[in-house]
This record gives sequence, C-alpha cells and structure tokens, in this order.
Amino acid sequence: MQFHLNGFKPGNYQVPDAARKAYPTPPIQDLPTEVDVLIVGTGPAGLTMARQMSEFEDISTCIVDMADGPLLFGRADGISCRTIEIMEAFNSSEMVEKETYKLMQNTFWEPDAANPQNIKRTHKIADARLGMSEFTHGIVNQARLHELLLDGMAHAITNLRPHYSRELLDLVIDESLTQDLNAHPITATFKRVDDAGRDKIETVKARFAVGADGGRSRVRKSLDIALEGDSADKAWGVMDILLNTDFPDIRVKSFIQSKDHGAVMTIPREGGYLIRFYVELDLIDKDKRASDIKMTEVDIIAKAQKIFHPYTLDVKEVAWWSVYSVGQRLAQRFDNRPADRSDDIIPRAFVAGDACHTHSPKGGWGLNTSLPDTFNLGWKMAAVLQGKSKPALLATYSTERRKVANQLINADKELSKIVATRPTAGDASQQAKVDTAKIEAFMKRQSGFVSGTSIEYFPSYICTGQDNQHLATGFKIGQRFHSVKVSRVADGGHQHLGHLVKADGRWRIFVFGGTQDPTQTSSEAYKLIDFLANDATSPVKRYTPTGADCDAVIDTYAIFQQSDLSMHDLHDQLWPAKGKYGLRDYEKVFHAQDGNDVYDLRGIDRDHGCVVIVRPDQHVASILPVAAHADLAQFFDAFMIEQS
Repeated sequence: MQFHLNGFKPGNYQVPDAARKAYPTPPIQDLPTEVDVLIVGTGPAGLTMARQMSEFEDISTCIVDMADGPLLFGRADGISCRTIEIMEAFNSSEMVEKETYKLMQNTFWEPDAANPQNIKRTHKIADARLGMSEFTHGIVNQARLHELLLDGMAHAITNLRPHYSRELLDLVIDESLTQDLNAHPITATFKRVDDAGRDKIETVKARFAVGADGGRSRVRKSLDIALEGDSADKAWGVMDILLNTDFPDIRVKSFIQSKDHGAVMTIPREGGYLIRFYVELDLIDKDKRASDIKMTEVDIIAKAQKIFHPYTLDVKEVAWWSVYSVGQRLAQRFDNRPADRSDDIIPRAFVAGDACHTHSPKGGWGLNTSLPDTFNLGWKMAAVLQGKSKPALLATYSTERRKVANQLINADKELSKIVATRPTAGDASQQAKVDTAKIEAFMKRQSGFVSGTSIEYFPSYICTGQDNQHLATGFKIGQRFHSVKVSRVADGGHQHLGHLVKADGRWRIFVFGGTQDPTQTSSEAYKLIDFLANDATSPVKRYTPTGADCDAVIDTYAIFQQSDLSMHDLHDQLWPAKGKYGLRDYEKVFHAQDGNDVYDLRGIDRDHGCVVIVRPDQHVASILPVAAHADLAQFFDAFMIEQS
C-alpha cells in the first residue's frame, strides 16, 4: 500500500484523503464506582489488557487515560513477528500484514577510506529475522495498532471503551482485604482534566489494577516501586519525515556511521514515502533530561545532513519529531507484593510496559515488549476472576515478564553502546568498519529476541515437561508455539496451527499421533482422546463447567501423519457435538502436508508422537508422551479449580 504522498495523515489509510473526517472527541462519561479490573493507560500494554478483558462478559473492566482521545501519531512503530502473532490471536493480523512496511534488508555505511568526510556503503544483507515466523517484522504507525485494539474492544461482548481526560491522583490498597478475592481492596482517585468537567474528582474501587501509564507511572509511584538503572548520558533526535534525497538506500533500513558527526539509523516507514531517522546528538549531563536540550527539528535535520555527506536531504514535511535520552531502567517489582513476597500472597496491582521497563527506542522493543506483558497477564487474571484457576497463578506474571524485561535492558545497553560509538583518532574508516561489524553481529545474535520468537519463560508449573523436549524439539517449552501449516482432514483446507490459539482464555492440547492408525481403539492416540472425553480424572471433564461445550476451557486438536482418514472413523471427541443444536465441529483434525511436514519441521517423534499443551498466551506449557494420561491430568491439577 502507498499513502502519505501529499503529506502525513493519521488514521485509517484505507480511507481516501478526500473522504476523511476529523476525529471526534469521545464523549465524557462518568467513571464506574466499582469494577473487577482497573487499567490506567491506553498505550500498547493498557489496550492489550483491555482487549483481553473485553472478551469476558462476566468481568467488569474500566480503562482510563489522561489524554483527551486516542493516539494519532505513533511513537514505537516497529512491529515484531511475535506482535503480529498476538494480533492474529485477536483476529486482527490482516490489516497489520497489509499496511506494515516489511523490513527485508539492512545496509551499513561508513566513512569512505579515500575521503573520510564522505560516507560509503560497505554491504547489504537480508534482515536476520526473516523466516522466524509466518509473519515478517515491519513498521506501521503505532496509532493504527491502537485503533485495531480499540475496535476489537468496542465490538466485543462487553463493548468496552476507554475513559479519557482523567488524571490519576492516587491509588491506595487496603492490605487487610488483599487475600479476599471477592473484595475490592483498591481505591483509585481521578481528577477530570477536560474543560467541561475540569477538576471533578471521581473514585473507583477495583479488585485488581494494572498500571500501564508510562515511564513516569503514577501507579508505580503509588505502589512505592523503585525504578532502578542507569541514567541517560546520550541524546538522540528522532523524526518521521517526507523527503527527497539522492541517498540510494532510503527505502532500506540503514546504519550510517560518519567520521566526525556521529551516527544515523534510518528506517523506511509504511506507505512508501515516510522515513524515520534516529540521529545521534551530544552527551548530556547526568542531572539533565532530554527535554532540557534546546533543539528543534531544524537542528536535527541539519545534523543529519552533515552525517549523510555527500548525499543531500531535502525534507518536505516533518510528521513528528522528538529528542530523547538513552537510559535503561527496570522496576524493582512488577506487582504490589513486597520484594520478599510469597507466591501465596495474592498480588492485586501490577505494572506493565514502560511503567516497569524503560530504554531507548532504537531496537524497536518498546511496543513489542509492552504488548506481550499484558498478553501474559490478561488470561491469568481472567482465569482467576472467573474461578477457573487458583490465585497463585497471578504471581507467575512478575516472574516471567521481569526476566524478559531484564534481557531487554541488557540488550538495549549493548545496542546503545555500539550505535553511539564514534571513530577514534587514527583510521576512521577502519574504526567504522569495526563498529558496523558489531552492529551486524548484534542483529544476528539478538534476532530471535528482537523478533520476539525466542522469548522463553523459566521452568514452572505452567512451563514444565522439559524431560520430554526430545519428543518435539521444534516446540521449545516456554517459548511461543511456532506455527506450521497443516491440512484439515474434513475438507483439505490449509490451517496454520498457531492461528487456532485465540485470545479467548482457553488452553489448547495438540495431539500429534505416531505411526499407529488413530481410528483403531488400540492406538495410543485413540486411548488419549477417550481419556479426555470420558475419564473422571480428565482435565476436560474436571475443569469444564456443567452444560458447557467440551472445548469451552480446554480445546483439543489432533494432527496425524496419515492423510487418508475419515472423520467418522475417529473418536467422537475429535468431531464433537456443540452448541444448542449439537452441531458437529469438523475443524479439529489435521494431517501433515507433503513438502511442509510439521513432523519434520518441528522435530516431532514420528514413531510415538507427543502431546503439546499450549497456554492461552500461545506459549508452550508442556510436552508429554501420548500415553501419559496421569501426567496430563496432573499438569492441570496444579493450578486449575474443579468446576461443579
């Protein structure tokens, strides 16, 4: 898609410029006085949490922000493969795929050995993240991603919409009530900042609260959570621009190191015309902020022109610009429990996104770490509120996501140091070669982390079974379930297995059959399905509410090596009767594709097969032998609550 030809415009790019209308200011409504979940902040973390909560009719949610309406201009616009996989879980990946500018190549520029005041391209390589997912890492306006999440909330069963123009004044937790799951121990006080209701005070009581309100989070401060780390000593200018230039790689992600004027990183934006520039500025004092630097977009452009010499930059429009400082900070805790807390203590307030980890934007990690924070937390909170899982499950959020945030901080420190290294005295071109080589090596080494596809959670009762990893080496326990296309037995349709794991709070059991005929009652696959359907100790039987469909809590799929199967010869549980009419579901059984065999691609034991348990957030929870019925039941028994 091409857009922005006649100037940058926010919003839905598929609406022609002539048909666009001004964004209306959302009407102000009073805040509810009591809710199950209170979310502060409408950034990626806050909206992802709200989008998850909007799917559950029996959970009341309120999301609040100080802004007067939705974001129009993006900030962190890099969209990782993993983020698009998550958007697919919300049935919203199509727009992202269509509008995102896909990053396919990287180029590296250094001082020319013959004339060091000029820059010269050294090489061009394919992006290191290609092939790590069915989706491609790319760039799209963050506001468009917000729009998809907002639309999903509005059209969900709860019709959830944000409350804007509210400043959080204070958030207090009544510690005497925190262990009573039905209590509302949180009291949040807000002040309206819109003209019509300015300074009006509103109070909300909540069972749980999530602070997704940015680097200066009022929720984090109310919880007395320290933000620890290094202060910034380097400033960078960032701008999204429309320009004409003779620089040959303007539509390729480029790392440019000059001899005397610092570095620039350029990232082509969506629409075919827009470009993002990260321009290295000067060192700043330890006690200063980026906001103290008296620079304008004109100054940033002038600095970039010096770095790009001998190429010219004719900037026609600056859609957005800012000056930021490079600093890495990590919250001491991710929930309200004390540092020496026990997992038996129920956490009632959480911080997510920039509220608990801040860093430079060059790596494109901000949105792509914030959004998975609450994708991790959302299903857990819903399961506890609905009485499906034990409250201790909520403690795993801090354990899992703080590990990821710590990795993020370390990676950002390394990248910031490499990118900001200037040539020293001596051979500037040779020094620049070393610097760009380090950038390239870093990108290759961190490609799985940057794409989000290698994020791995610590072993726990919801990430276990490591002794069985050899049964499916390509489905790494703790990492996201790496999708593969298979063919549906009922009609031959192609299906990405990963796209079956939607953000609806349900667990998935994928049964990969061995060489035995699954239609035979003596086969291990048939016995397993029969156990799930009929045994009193089956997790499907124990944890599915009476009268609900058999896949309402735990959804079972089967993939076989045999391609000549008939649905009616398989166990009834694989084509179950559902809904008020008892209609049969023919979309639960698949077979491996020729030339794209899931068994080969994911290292699945062909002789014996295996069971892969996938969490509601798409991460692999466990791998078990097909015959391990008791172990399968024991896995769910560790955290689920039996339903009457």
